[in-house]
Amino acid sequence: MIDVFLDETGKIKAWPSKSIKKMEVLKYLATKFEIDKMYSEKEVNEIITNNHTFNDYFLLRRELIDHKLLNRTPNGAQYWKIL
Repeated sequence: MIDVFLDETGKIKAWPSKSIKKMEVLKYLATKFEIDKMYSEKEVNEIITNNHTFNDYFLLRRELIDHKLLNRTPNGAQYWKIL
């Protein structure tokens, strides 16, 4: 259950150690992004920062991309949610 990784406001409070739980948390975080909308790196960082409490948006952004939940241009200027 993902609830053990969320605080009372719905923010991610811990990064799971097991891969299956990581994917659940990433899918939850991906719901904070809209389909068919382009985001700047700054906007992505803000969304991630606003949805977690352990102060590592770099990790979460990289994981979203590595797990094909977000995509980005080669220069990292634009991001978008993958269906």
